[in-house]
Amino acid sequence: MATFSAQDCLQSLMESDEDNNSSCPDTDEELEEERQHYELRIDPAEDLTDDDDDDAEHKAPTPPQVATEKPCRTRRKSGTRAPLLVSPKKPGRIHTPASQASRHPPWKTETAPDEAPPVSRFQPARPPGVQLNSAENHTPLDLFKLYVTRDAVNTLCENTNKQAAKAQAKGSKYTWTDVGVEEFYRYIGLLFYMAMVKLHDIRDYWRQNSIFSCPFPATIISRDRYRAISWNVHMSDPDKDQENDRRRGTPQYDKLFRLRPFMDTVQHACKTFFHPRRNISVDERMVAWKANSGMTQYIKAKPIKWGFKLFVLCDSSTGYTVNFSVYPGKNYFQIGQGYDTVMSLVNRDYLGSGYHVYMDNFYTSPKLFRDLLALNIGACGTYRDHRKDCPRTESNALTQKSPRGSIRWIRDGPLVFVKWVDTKVVAVCSTIHAAFAGDTAERRVKQDGVWISKDLPCPSPIIHYNKHMGGVDLSDQLIQYYTAQHKTMKWYRKLFLHFLDIAAINAYLLHKELSSLGQREAMTHKAFQEALTAQLCGVSQKVPRKRATYDHVPVPTGKQTVDVGKRATLGRKKCVLCKMCTPWECEVCDMPLCLQLTRNCFATWHQRL
Repeated sequence: MATFSAQDCLQSLMESDEDNNSSCPDTDEELEEERQHYELRIDPAEDLTDDDDDDAEHKAPTPPQVATEKPCRTRRKSGTRAPLLVSPKKPGRIHTPASQASRHPPWKTETAPDEAPPVSRFQPARPPGVQLNSAENHTPLDLFKLYVTRDAVNTLCENTNKQAAKAQAKGSKYTWTDVGVEEFYRYIGLLFYMAMVKLHDIRDYWRQNSIFSCPFPATIISRDRYRAISWNVHMSDPDKDQENDRRRGTPQYDKLFRLRPFMDTVQHACKTFFHPRRNISVDERMVAWKANSGMTQYIKAKPIKWGFKLFVLCDSSTGYTVNFSVYPGKNYFQIGQGYDTVMSLVNRDYLGSGYHVYMDNFYTSPKLFRDLLALNIGACGTYRDHRKDCPRTESNALTQKSPRGSIRWIRDGPLVFVKWVDTKVVAVCSTIHAAFAGDTAERRVKQDGVWISKDLPCPSPIIHYNKHMGGVDLSDQLIQYYTAQHKTMKWYRKLFLHFLDIAAINAYLLHKELSSLGQREAMTHKAFQEALTAQLCGVSQKVPRKRATYDHVPVPTGKQTVDVGKRATLGRKKCVLCKMCTPWECEVCDMPLCLQLTRNCFATWHQRL
């Protein structure tokens, strides 16, 4: 077995650092825009700030000011402290221009009638649901290979072999032989095995001569072979990677080039084998990663705060990932991050029309909702007061003293803006629902010093938003149960593991759909993942029972005698199985058992143990 030295590991780490090089914002303006995008989740294309208030009619004339040097951020050298420069105006502060606040009528209460806009006819491009024949028997491996096809794995093998040859040419000393399709499937199966059986360190899976040993991984692939494949897994052509790297800093440079071949295959499969039902949701997903890659994001409100950000479109009822995209950076959007993301994911060409899409306040804007409605796609989502064209009138608005359950709404054509007091004010915009249709929500309220359950009036958009918005959260929950994620040195391998997670979860959801259509009992998520792991590794889930190692040997039932005439009958007992007399018994079991050429009760008895 080949062994790896510390120098080999360091060499692999240095090679991964070459893939992690990326440009970072240097100017003060770019740094502030990055902070607004990632930490404050502000979209400059949609959110109003102080800089947007250019209406001269509502501004007092400003006295002339003495020209001063504009503060800028300078890079500080090691051992020195940069001077603290404070701008008198905070670029990220939200501001409400007076001109914006006067465009809408006063807020109305739930007693005022409101009519829902006409509902668009639901015309999906294909029948909603799984796009496979439910009468056929599909194994977990068959469903998984719909997403991770043999052609895709063959491309992965070719690029991995090229990357390994490149590493060997640079001086890597580990042993390498070209990886094939079947071996790569076993490698993926071992990744899923590690997702099912969690250990502290990868090397622990090949630990020997310990009560904590795992014998299975060593029967599939050796430890050094596993590590060698992991170091060289590559989704794109290494030669073309260099061509793309030379375009860095130009519009032709593609940050996601190292992901494209495999990512495009999984994306296409997600859209091909399942068509979503009417209610769909758009949200963000984080893949944990803290190292500098040029795409690492920070979202304070997410459970995973640091990592790669993905925009995901899911079916609300099942959590099936219909489409997704990796966030490459703010410069890749034309109109606005939220607007462009939703319009690219909710594609009418392959979805059809009449869909209802739900989203959170990062995406919601009146412009987006009107453009979606022009495509016969309804939308509903929470919104921010400072978004452009959102109502900010103070007439009959909610106050801090408004009781729980209070409702205010304004209709602006097909858009209805609703506010509802729960533990805090919830603001929702919709092109699908009426403001209030008599729905209620049960809440715990304090009355006369006692907490009681009470039904409070609740706007219809909020009822449906709570019901259908959780598609991406359900998908995230399923992924986290048995995720293949673990620490890696290369950023693109982190996303490679996430694409495998998406494929496994979507395959499981297809299995559930097919089982319900064929009226068969569906496997649990754990059972499906175990079956998939075994089939990828090419082994059976059932391990033959290990026989006991006791000294079960036949011994005479009676004492030996020198009298030859009595040897055949002295001390004979009835066999516990056939009831015939026998001079033999088991030394350990202390049971008389026949041991003859035509009748071997001794073997039959011990096979039943």
